[in-house]
Amino acid sequence: MTTIDPVPAPTEERVALLRARVAEQFAGVRADLEALVRIPSVSNTEFDQAHVEASAAAVAQLLAGAGMPQVDVLRVTTADGAAGAPAVVARRPAPAGAPTVLLYAHHDVQPPGDDAHWSSPAFEPTQRGDRLFGRGAADDKAGVVAHVGALRALGDELGVGVTVFVEGEEEVGSPTFVDFLHTHRDLLAADVIVVADSSNWKVGVPGLTTSLRGLVDLVVEVEVLDHAVHSGMFGGPVLDAPTLLARLLATLHDDHGDVAVSGLLRAADPEVDYDEADLRADAGVLPGVRLAGTGPLTARLWTRPAIGVIGLDAPRVASASNTIAPRASAKLSVRLAPGQEPAAAMAAMREHLLTHAPFGARVTVHEGELGRSFQAPEDSPGMQAARWAMRTSWGTPPVDIGLGGSIPFIGDLLDVFPGATILVTGVEDPDSRAHGADESVHLGELERAVLAETLLLEVLAPHA
Repeated sequence: MTTIDPVPAPTEERVALLRARVAEQFAGVRADLEALVRIPSVSNTEFDQAHVEASAAAVAQLLAGAGMPQVDVLRVTTADGAAGAPAVVARRPAPAGAPTVLLYAHHDVQPPGDDAHWSSPAFEPTQRGDRLFGRGAADDKAGVVAHVGALRALGDELGVGVTVFVEGEEEVGSPTFVDFLHTHRDLLAADVIVVADSSNWKVGVPGLTTSLRGLVDLVVEVEVLDHAVHSGMFGGPVLDAPTLLARLLATLHDDHGDVAVSGLLRAADPEVDYDEADLRADAGVLPGVRLAGTGPLTARLWTRPAIGVIGLDAPRVASASNTIAPRASAKLSVRLAPGQEPAAAMAAMREHLLTHAPFGARVTVHEGELGRSFQAPEDSPGMQAARWAMRTSWGTPPVDIGLGGSIPFIGDLLDVFPGATILVTGVEDPDSRAHGADESVHLGELERAVLAETLLLEVLAPHA
């Protein structure tokens, strides 16, 4: 590992030159983003994976055109025979004595969902106002082109080694990520790792993500009968499984909406808070709906557990019959406070669900994914460099933010590269609607993110 020492900021003339280059080249960055958005690279295997292959090829071409001399499309096969999605790895070796920076993003996207919920086609990039709409426009093809734009701006003047790692399966939980890291450990080794998959505080104010909630997910199944029976003949003494499932799910929160599962921990409240009116507008909360929980909104979003029902299996309304449903199940996504061990959280969830089985119903818990939380060091030379780059690009200091979502593979990166500094940045803002209909990126924020990454790479380079 190369030591990252605090270095003097570039001169005002150098900053002005790089700012002008980014502005001059930004139309090309936007065009590249639009081309990537048009590729429906949904990594969920129910969708055509040829599009994921095409997306990887397009990313590889962009990186080669940005001056990366070695570009490969790679994948791994796990011990159980699972084949990974295509990842793009591009390398440019470090000059003598200079650090190596790993730039991460992912080129796969979430399914588009119901077309009727989009104001314009999901895979046809469309500008409305200052925003470019389309699936992947923010999460995370904007991250891909931010890396490309920074490399173009520096060109042959790049003073650090750079490895770009663009994953193709992040949206399905990165199932072969650990195998990929170990297989290509030497190829990916770096002193600083920039994960461009987070958000900013708001449009016009950058954010440096210093904490991430962990994650566990599970399916809870409730059974009351060994077969369906006529609701008229047996309804009354026998409650159907969906009703009992609803009663069980209701025990997960108290009357205020705070999580009520013993063993799920809280971390310290953040120093900043989120204006309620802004949150309601950013999330699209309907008038009259009360926000759940107590305490600062940022604590509820970043440093306390949250439990959501993200899927239900029960008889469909359209095909329902007059029978008592014997079983029903729900998929739960549980976000964990920074510092909570995922295995302990899963055990707490299991214990709670089994203990609160309503009316003696048979409850089965099917455990799913475990993802660790992340808490960055309060300060380091790499963090100082990132804060300077963001402040210079946006013209205002970054806010140290948490992220309510999870990026579980960051724990894997720390395991494999324990000496690396990890910087979690991003192009999104609270109105980007990642994973939802009308996902978008603010084009002004994208340009500022490109400049910030350009300046970060510049300031990390050794200066005489």
